[in-house]
Amino acid sequence: MAFRQEISSWIEENCPESCVGLGEVPGGGTKVRMTDDQHVWLERAAGEGLTVPTWPSEYGGAGFSKDQYVIFLEEMRRLGARTPVAGMGTSMIGPTLLEFGTEEQKLAHLPRIARGEVWWCQGYSEPGSGSDLASLRTRAEDNGDHFVINGQKIWTSGAQFADWIFCLVRTDPDVPKHDGISFVLFSMDQPGVSVRPIRLISGASPFCETFFDNAIAQKTNLVGDLNKGWTVAKRLLQHERSGMLALTSGTNREIGIELDALAKACLGEIGGKIDDPSVRTEIARHYINAQAFRLTQRRTVEESAGSTPGPATSIFKLYGANLAKERSEMQVAMLGTSAIGWESDDSGEQEITRSWLGGKARSIAGGSNEVQLNIIAKRVLGLPD
Repeated sequence: MAFRQEISSWIEENCPESCVGLGEVPGGGTKVRMTDDQHVWLERAAGEGLTVPTWPSEYGGAGFSKDQYVIFLEEMRRLGARTPVAGMGTSMIGPTLLEFGTEEQKLAHLPRIARGEVWWCQGYSEPGSGSDLASLRTRAEDNGDHFVINGQKIWTSGAQFADWIFCLVRTDPDVPKHDGISFVLFSMDQPGVSVRPIRLISGASPFCETFFDNAIAQKTNLVGDLNKGWTVAKRLLQHERSGMLALTSGTNREIGIELDALAKACLGEIGGKIDDPSVRTEIARHYINAQAFRLTQRRTVEESAGSTPGPATSIFKLYGANLAKERSEMQVAMLGTSAIGWESDDSGEQEITRSWLGGKARSIAGGSNEVQLNIIAKRVLGLPD
């Protein structure tokens, strides 16, 4: 009880009002400016280790136990405080380095991630190597104390803003494809790296093509053993698919209210209720499913001693992607013909339409739904090949 009161009071006293409720969560790094309030919230939270509360204090965390972490999640959600910093640093490469990194790598990278000083991107998919990721062809040649990297990655989320990349490269082309892959880290700010954003149907460019032309990765930034990067890569994907970020930002109730408010505005209301009973039912069902999903995530994290679960994360990825797409479909349906126009005087309507189009990638990004179903069948349910 004392810890809950302490952490709740700290959040209330230190989280700026503009960082409460739904809204953008900064990704950190050197190339995107945060608002003054976002910077204040990040600086205060990082000073207490609360950007990565379960990490050890020597790496920038607060060293929370499982029980403390669960209480922290509950209070963040109760107060509606957005997580101070998001992105692949805290959710993907950071937890992976805690498991596979050397002490030197942890000290070099984790505190900077905790302080939001570095924006990371992921170098996995390539043209022709998407779902069959192990067929990747980007090469890393041994050159003494460093690797020389040549090749191309695609769908590199946020690469135009990234300071560093964690990247899968082929270091031995003469062995079975899963056995000749290594996992390396290197700076994006070097002459051998170029980035070209991909404009999507939604009008946004969250993904990029990334090209390596004699880029340099120091051998001190080889994570895990040479040619054994597939093991590291798979674990990182479990961190990505866990949905841990969603547990700390926003509330399911807010999702319900947002859909409810949109339906009332578009379809009308009677006595404070949405006029169309079928839409009321649909929204209620969506809210219940979202709440059950979050509770299942939380229970799984608690059962895994507060760390990222294993193959069960594919369930989160699959269901979470479908849930988000369902919500977008509902919003567009409520807008009716207003959702058809590409340019609109109502920025909210335009944002919903563009989000609906961009959200189609959810069932592909981070591993397609089909890949997740295979993992669930084999690794969770134990079904035969």
